[in-house]
Amino acid sequence: MRKSGWLILIRVCAALSVIGLLALLIYAASLPPLDLHAAQARSVVVLDRSGDLLRPFATQDGRWRLPVSAATVDPRYLAMLRAYEDRRFDSHIGIDPLAVLRAASQGLRHGRIVSGGSTLSMQVARLVEPRARRSASAKLRQALRAVSLERQLGKAAVLDLYLALAPFGGSLEGVRAASLAYFGREPARLTPAQAALLVALPQSPETRRPDRFPERARAARNRVIDIALSRGLLRDDEAAQARAEPVPAARQPFPMLAAHAAEEAVAAEPANPVIRLSLDGRLQASLEALAAERAASAGPVLSTAIVVIDNRDGRLLARVGSAGYLDASRRGAIDMTRAVRSPGSALKPFVYAMAFEAGLAHPETLIEDRPSRFSASYAPENFDMTFQGTVTARRALQLSLNVPAVALMEAVGPARFVAHLRAAGADLRLPREAAPGLPVALGGLGLTLTDLARLYAGLARDGQMPPPAAGKRIAGDVAAWYVTDILRGTPPPDNALPNRIAYKTGTSFGYRDAWAVGYDRRVTVAVWAGRADGAPVPGLVGRIVAAPILFDAFARYGGDPVFGPRPADALAVANAALPPPLRRLNRDEPPDGTPILRIAYPPDGARVDLGLAAHAGGAGEGVILKASGGVPPLTWMIDGQPVSRTIRRQSAWVPEGAGFARISVLDATGASDSVAVRIE
Repeated sequence: MRKSGWLILIRVCAALSVIGLLALLIYAASLPPLDLHAAQARSVVVLDRSGDLLRPFATQDGRWRLPVSAATVDPRYLAMLRAYEDRRFDSHIGIDPLAVLRAASQGLRHGRIVSGGSTLSMQVARLVEPRARRSASAKLRQALRAVSLERQLGKAAVLDLYLALAPFGGSLEGVRAASLAYFGREPARLTPAQAALLVALPQSPETRRPDRFPERARAARNRVIDIALSRGLLRDDEAAQARAEPVPAARQPFPMLAAHAAEEAVAAEPANPVIRLSLDGRLQASLEALAAERAASAGPVLSTAIVVIDNRDGRLLARVGSAGYLDASRRGAIDMTRAVRSPGSALKPFVYAMAFEAGLAHPETLIEDRPSRFSASYAPENFDMTFQGTVTARRALQLSLNVPAVALMEAVGPARFVAHLRAAGADLRLPREAAPGLPVALGGLGLTLTDLARLYAGLARDGQMPPPAAGKRIAGDVAAWYVTDILRGTPPPDNALPNRIAYKTGTSFGYRDAWAVGYDRRVTVAVWAGRADGAPVPGLVGRIVAAPILFDAFARYGGDPVFGPRPADALAVANAALPPPLRRLNRDEPPDGTPILRIAYPPDGARVDLGLAAHAGGAGEGVILKASGGVPPLTWMIDGQPVSRTIRRQSAWVPEGAGFARISVLDATGASDSVAVRIE
């Protein structure tokens, strides 16, 4: 060919190249902006205090696409990925001309597509903007998008997108979801065989799924191992060991620790993709296993809940809402750390604390544990139906005797007691909004396991309540130390040593709830056991069922218990050395000489004729209400509603109709008394 002919050919080729380049630029300019919104959607994840995964949630379209970045993935996996998928990823502009030429050459030589020449960036472009049909125009679009992605985001962000979007079969997207599903572990540390399998799956995720096609998965994995060996990423022995490692036969469930707490957190922050809780994931897992194990041994329908509070800052370290979130037979979806239940005797320490604080008693004060009647019909008995006679307050609390607790409640005043606990942050629930009465001392109200734990945490903190009730007190430091010192001497269950922790148990009426709460300076642990539906369980006793779980939970927390020093003002003497007013609790007259408030008329259980009530004394005064003792003014209430306030100890009430009514009276100090009558 003459020289002029070559010049013409060169010019034509150059012109065609320019035209092609212009056409490519025009086509690129015509493409709409790349929408990365859908690609950036991730599964919501709930983390523990250390950033470890507690529970992930699927995306709105049902996919598992967990947050991940190259920094959180095993470096050997990343090296295998580059070696297998895109050797020049770090140097090309989004497309690899050498890979394209190689793919074209192989296609011409073999008469079929042998390799596609796609870079990781082009694969990301396809995942971000999927196309129904594979064609030359689609490939060209991917190439242009890949260049655009790298210019817009940079290499690191493009790689992170691949790690998050790559398909791994079914609803799994991203290397983190796949690692958790197939290996039950985070991708930060992988075996060579695991890394190779995760490299191989995205090329054909449905036909290589190890849970469905294990042999295909094995073959694909081994090809990656061979390439890694040839590129010097593995030694011969490592490659041989990786080939011998079995592929996973089934998917593993995603972590579901603290399921109740996680759901509550997501509901509170629906727009937050990453939620961090104060829980300790390892402790949470250990206590969930403990709860499931103990519930299974206790009975087929029983559940268990555990709360652990860090006494330093009041944050939850563990929150086990049930014996198994997915156990329908135990109604595991119900969060029993938030359920309102009767605490039984678990509130007695706070009655004693108030009595100590008010100067009504001391741990060595003598109290009578004998058959006693506190109103016309209220005569409490002990759990074992026996009485101990004269005992110290210390011994009465350690044995959880009922009569001494009610006697102290009478001296403290039920209304004042309830108001005090509410002021400390506890959400107490009284039955049918009734006025507080003496049975409150034995569990005649409702509260949650979490609130109960926080009250005990206040005792552990020298009486100072933890956040969120910081600044409030449940007791003074001396009273809190008295109670703690007493509870440390409570006889432990058979699986524990004495004097390790301060603890108290409780059993609600009818054997519906078993409680145990214990603490030292570091943590407070609260345990509940029972049926989630509130049905009675014969033999369900706090000391027998809940206390062993409590001590096991403390053992799993670890370390030696720690307690604070005795306050300087604490009086550590025997009964004989106490001031005379503190030597014995006098029910008839408290230390200040004020007679105890009583409803003198009508008596508890009385029947009142409606007609006579409306015309009592012929003057239309209604039912006469009389009180003795107490400090005026007196407030009279009917079914929790005030009807009069007077400095006199007598008032009147006109009933609206027949039926039962509870009459209550409160004095200026918060002391109260109540009776139930029937209007006929």
